[in-house]
Amino acid sequence: MDQGSAVRGITARDRRARFSAYAAFAVQGLCFASLVTQVPQMQKAHHLSDATLSLVLLMVPLIAGVGSVASGALFQRLGSGPVLRVSQPAVAVTIALIGLTGDNDLALYAAVAAFGLFVGAVDASMNAQAIAVERRYGVSLITGFYAVWSVAGILGGLWASLANKIDLSLFTGFAIAAAIGIAASLATGHRLYARAEEGDGPTAEELKAAGRSVPWRPILIVGAAMAVAYLADSAISSYGAKYLDDELSGSDWIAPLGYVAYQIAMVISRAVADLAVRRSGPVRVVRLGGAVGIVGMAGVVAAPNAAVAIAAFAVAGLGLAVIAPVSFSAAGRVDPTGLGVAVARVNIFNYVGFVLGAAVVGAIAPLSDDHGLRLAFIIPTALILVVFATAKGFDPVPVKGARPDSPAMERPVA
Repeated sequence: MDQGSAVRGITARDRRARFSAYAAFAVQGLCFASLVTQVPQMQKAHHLSDATLSLVLLMVPLIAGVGSVASGALFQRLGSGPVLRVSQPAVAVTIALIGLTGDNDLALYAAVAAFGLFVGAVDASMNAQAIAVERRYGVSLITGFYAVWSVAGILGGLWASLANKIDLSLFTGFAIAAAIGIAASLATGHRLYARAEEGDGPTAEELKAAGRSVPWRPILIVGAAMAVAYLADSAISSYGAKYLDDELSGSDWIAPLGYVAYQIAMVISRAVADLAVRRSGPVRVVRLGGAVGIVGMAGVVAAPNAAVAIAAFAVAGLGLAVIAPVSFSAAGRVDPTGLGVAVARVNIFNYVGFVLGAAVVGAIAPLSDDHGLRLAFIIPTALILVVFATAKGFDPVPVKGARPDSPAMERPVA
């Protein structure tokens, strides 16, 4: 279906569903950023050691994987819309509960576990809704959805900075963000696609047969680079604010700004990534992204103060942002099924990288009282060299019948 014919067939119902999916991505970005940028404040409130904090942060991606799988099992019966309508307000409620736990560590663990479970459910269901919208429009829209997520994340980080500046309690700061998220979710959730409108996906038998036709070797090559990118992303998201607060003596309101700078840079980078790939090819773009990412991460490691570290986080975001979408593009070239089998396989490395990032940085940080995080950030910095080793794999020989480009690299409809 070409773009013109696709748009001509779009109804008001489709536009409402698209807007509601955008709202879901925005709420998720807002809630996630509101929480991760307040990690230093949470640690202080609960008097957590660095080792205990690392375990708490590791819970989130691990339990999110469980939530994602569990929610996916409900899609065939209920559809992704009802799952999203329940799990998204629950994410907002759990961040408020985290702020309400005071110094009760058991309550904190339970609330963080609930947050991870519902975050995983939202990740799966909001992406399913985005794919349903994209299928109905017949053109790529996924980049736009993730741009909305990043912009909302920027706003969440700025809100955390302001909340700390005016000395709001953790609960008050979380509760205000949660209230906005709940209101937006309840106002738009009923307009998401219902089960019958999402369309039937491939059966288990069809997916199994299709999987045999998708080669694993090119997937493993780009997946390794994607895992490294998300390892660095996990380190920045989970520990960036703590690094600025603890080791670089940034004030409470400064600490969230590293994440804000990182997300702003990612939005800018992804806005021009399509054009760069078309002009220079994926291999050069990935190598350049890897080089910029290393420079940024090295700047984080060497930063003498918070201002330099914030700038370095932004540089890292400029480079790392291109790796994931070009990974999906490469996967599309070796998938003749049209069922997204290769993309799904590459996406596994997203979770692998995020879990490893939380685990590796969390394990190293407690080793030194003064420079633990600085030392820990050396690991993702060095591992970005994997991007250079795998760069040629981002331009694989296309498999017969595969699309030359994945939706992630197409220009979305305005």
